[in-house]
Amino acid sequence: MELRHTNDRGALNIAVTGELGHAEAIAAMARITAAIDAALPVSVALDLSGLSFADSSGIAVLLRAQRQCEGIGASFVVRGTPPQAMRVFDAARLGRFVTFQP
Repeated sequence: MELRHTNDRGALNIAVTGELGHAEAIAAMARITAAIDAALPVSVALDLSGLSFADSSGIAVLLRAQRQCEGIGASFVVRGTPPQAMRVFDAARLGRFVTFQP
């Protein structure tokens, strides 16, 4: 898993590529948390278009980022979720808590 982020005037964009499974979830949560803490953004977009695999551990990653954004008053959106990962998130009905965009 690789994680890159950019901050453009309060709009934090975080791109995750590779696999987001159990082994990668803890590191992903730590790095996303650190990026949000450092930027204190107005909005956060998590780009999953480069994701090749996600399991249920990815649910925890998204929910943690969502809660962190709520805590600082930032909007949160997930973009470009691949079909395999979206099936996992749909099975958990994650769309009730997280905004997904194509």
